[in-house]
Amino acid sequence: MSDDTVPTEADLTGATARRRPKAEALDIGGHRLSPETLMMGHGYDPMLSEGALKPPIFLTSTFVFESAAAGKRHFEGVTGKRPGGAEGLVYSRFNGPNQEILEDRLGIWEDAEDALTFSSGMSAIATVLLAHCRPGDTIVHSAPLYAATETLIGKVLGRFGINWLDFPAGATREEIDAVMERAHAHGRVAMVYLESPANPTNALVDIEAVVASRNAVFADLEEKPPVVIDNTFLGPLWQKPLRHGADLVLYSLTKYAGGHSDLVAGGAVGSKAHINVIRSMRNTIGTITDPHTAWMLLRSLETLELRMSRAGENAARVCAFLRDHAKVEHVGYLGFLDPGGRQADIYRRHCSGAGSTFSLFLKGGEAEAFRFLDGLRIAKLAVSLGGTETLASHPAGMTHLSVPDARKQALGITDNLVRISIGVENADDLIADCDQALRGV
Repeated sequence: MSDDTVPTEADLTGATARRRPKAEALDIGGHRLSPETLMMGHGYDPMLSEGALKPPIFLTSTFVFESAAAGKRHFEGVTGKRPGGAEGLVYSRFNGPNQEILEDRLGIWEDAEDALTFSSGMSAIATVLLAHCRPGDTIVHSAPLYAATETLIGKVLGRFGINWLDFPAGATREEIDAVMERAHAHGRVAMVYLESPANPTNALVDIEAVVASRNAVFADLEEKPPVVIDNTFLGPLWQKPLRHGADLVLYSLTKYAGGHSDLVAGGAVGSKAHINVIRSMRNTIGTITDPHTAWMLLRSLETLELRMSRAGENAARVCAFLRDHAKVEHVGYLGFLDPGGRQADIYRRHCSGAGSTFSLFLKGGEAEAFRFLDGLRIAKLAVSLGGTETLASHPAGMTHLSVPDARKQALGITDNLVRISIGVENADDLIADCDQALRGV
């Protein structure tokens, strides 16, 4: 075709067909491919990007339409006038190649129908809440939650007439039922929001009991409130909540998915129906992750299983050392649960690993906790978790400082609590670091 030739509709159709990614194999000869394998190429066709083995970073604010009719069709999908989404690239507030490849791969880990990524974990949480809540609604949630989530629900949404009721993370079915029934009697329940393990106590929520309670209490409703869970501490390797009945699973991708403490992002996975509700809100308020961060996450997902496995192995060894130390009151590590207790029962049903983040309760109070933290030499004194390096922090005085003192005490967020996230360093070195730091307490 010469430069001055006007392309026909057939030409455009052919061009579109050539630009579509080639069909991918999710199984070989009936053998289902694992997420670790699919992270190396799923959702990306090198032939669409000059044969580049890895996806380029698509730094563009907007995308060129093949025709006015194609542009109209894309916007019909973006605005919800037509179901099914944009069916193409429109504008970087809505979608982009890096983000779409990342979302394809993120959903693989939990075998989810669809996924979305966001500019931070809190923007993911905020977008989900805004997509579901109306003035006068009630949010039922487990406790404790990450402090910023508690602030968002209790203070920010509270200004718009949204209420909340909570139950402790380890609540029984009967305790959960009681809270659900109170909320249902009060009016519309926007969602049931969970965080398991809870930040920073590591207490587990019985997802199956919550889902059963929701189904029973709201049996009179055709559309029941969705069960949403923040799975950052154990996911996506050690806990897969969709298998236990959750409708939406949220992540701070800053943590294990990113895993190198060099980016901030969030994610949500679930059914297409639930994801589409959130997508519409994300399109409106623009909380999508940026192309460069999405590209970095694609890099990190390739080693997610390796990093999480090594960190989990290290945590088991470090906690074994700390458990019997004379200056340690208690180690809140999922690998040490009382075999006959309720938490252990939840762990057996829901989890495939104990994770690498745990709560360390020292004998004493804030002074002893601070001496331990200040004495660490390998572990870094910083908030966050799930990175390649070991991090330690003081929740009562840092991440949960804004939580009222009475509520902190009720939730077990005490002054002698230190939260530790174990990295991929040598385990013997980490034990030596904890040993010398404890000697200074």
